[in-house]
Amino acid sequence: MNHLTAAPQTIEGGFDSGSPGLPSPRPSHVKPGFRFPHASTRSCKSANEAAYHEKTSMTPESPLTRPRSTVRIQDILIALIFGALVILAHDAREGSLLAGLAFMQLVEGRATWLDTRWGRATSILLQLLICYLILAWPRQSPNGEKYFPLASEYYTVLLLPVVSTATYLGVAGTVATSLATIAAYLSFLLPTYIDYSHGDYLDPDAIHTLVVRCLLLAVCALMVNSLGEARRTESARYKKTAEQLAVANKNLIDAEAAVRRSERLAALGQLSAGLAHELRNPLGSIRGSAEMLVRSTAKEGAVTRELAQIISDEVDRTNSLVTRFLDFARPLEPRRETTDVTSVIDRAAKHARVAIITNYSPDVPPLEIDPTLMEQVFINLLTNAAQASAADAPITVATRVVKDEAEIFIVDRGCGIPADRIETIFNPFVTTKQNGVGLGLAIVAKIIDGHGGRMAVESEPGKGSTFRIYLPIPK
Repeated sequence: MNHLTAAPQTIEGGFDSGSPGLPSPRPSHVKPGFRFPHASTRSCKSANEAAYHEKTSMTPESPLTRPRSTVRIQDILIALIFGALVILAHDAREGSLLAGLAFMQLVEGRATWLDTRWGRATSILLQLLICYLILAWPRQSPNGEKYFPLASEYYTVLLLPVVSTATYLGVAGTVATSLATIAAYLSFLLPTYIDYSHGDYLDPDAIHTLVVRCLLLAVCALMVNSLGEARRTESARYKKTAEQLAVANKNLIDAEAAVRRSERLAALGQLSAGLAHELRNPLGSIRGSAEMLVRSTAKEGAVTRELAQIISDEVDRTNSLVTRFLDFARPLEPRRETTDVTSVIDRAAKHARVAIITNYSPDVPPLEIDPTLMEQVFINLLTNAAQASAADAPITVATRVVKDEAEIFIVDRGCGIPADRIETIFNPFVTTKQNGVGLGLAIVAKIIDGHGGRMAVESEPGKGSTFRIYLPIPK
């Protein structure tokens, strides 16, 4: 039997191993002193298993969905067990310490302040302090035996701060807490707790038991840390999967919205094409009749000629609108040619009668584009920039290479676009102009999409806008 021997005149009684881990008073004929229970190894292992099950049971099968305020059966059991320990406590002071330790165990994984590094460190230090006080506080047994903290029935509570650290922190934190806990336990060897001057001493068996307890505590810590690491890895995987599912769900919703929008636009395009075709025939008749009216009434007066000219002009404007409807509705098939995009920009500026400041990069190679369609793109963008800007405001057009794309951006210093319109300006029939139809930018976006490119816009009301076109560079 492992034991620490004390002088007979100093110690009148001792402890023996009754039940595992729970010392009982020894008979008076047994040699004075106290003994470590044989079941120390088994109790350490069982404490490790119980602590692991206690901690891991706090994590449900889906840790991302469990609300922290849920009361679980484990919490009730922990409260009942600690309640029994409080009732069995030797005095009120010991009961209050056990109650405090119970509270710390119940808030594990629930209090948000414990999610921070400092919060976790504070919780572990508080648990270690409470456990130390439970062991260190002096008390007298009913038969007057001297109390030795090293042989306390509560020594297994030192596993709680170690298990908490191993569950939530990494290897470094687990090792540090294990060393601190072992140091706290070994501090009971100080003369404050063992009176070496009166003959108390540790025999080799007691030293052996003490070393085994410390090593098993470290083993338990590392085992729980290994299991906790697996739990943390699994939780991180669940979290990453949930984030990916959230992104995929958002993309799916956006795709469904895009499909519905495409279906509506397709139906609208078919309607527009049919309507435009039906309108062109009467428009031709009206224009021809107006021209004949002008010729037949040339001698009758200026008023008649002016009215006939108004009819002819309005017919031309309506026909232009119908043409734009058809351009938007008909399928787009670019006739690609290897073309210098800067020449297309210069030609578009000339046709739109817009003065521009150019900054072309020589690194931009010729692109595979449809010159006619791209000229229409630049005419629309330059016309919009000129209409949004003051008469003397500069309009800048620049090109450069961005990775494997050619970027063309048009910068104006006009009125800008309201923030709530930025996301919709490329939709058909959306316009910021009082007399606009809202097809210009929609046609531009359709042409750029047909070339495998993309568009972006930046605008600040009152300061101007920048339209960026990205076209693929042929390999």
